[in-house]
Amino acid sequence: MIHKKGDISLEDILRKIRSNPRIKEVGAICCFIGIVRGVTRNGELVEKLEVEAYEEKANETLLKICEELSQREGIVDVQIHHNVGFFDVGDDLVYVVVAGSHRHQVFPVLMEAVERYKKEAELWKKEHTS
Repeated sequence: MIHKKGDISLEDILRKIRSNPRIKEVGAICCFIGIVRGVTRNGELVEKLEVEAYEEKANETLLKICEELSQREGIVDVQIHHNVGFFDVGDDLVYVVVAGSHRHQVFPVLMEAVERYKKEAELWKKEHTS
């Protein structure tokens, strides 16, 4: 889901996952936290990052990814929460959290969720460099 900066935390997401009625099936919760990198791929220093989204479409896409990956064997819950707005270096941008029965089921789904949201979600990032 898309959120304005500061509207959701990793703790909020973990609380939501732990409230899932199927939590007794969970033996592993795996998290990815994407943060603002301070240097571009070209070596320029980043001062700020601006993230925009076509929120309605991005929410549909993120929900679809989560629903599809939640159908995998042993997976109980998949959550993708991306922030929009202006961010400083080191600020949290995205939380991807996967809960499942065993770590060997959870890790590949986490990696796929990250790769898919980066390719499929209607999000745009603009680095402001010095």
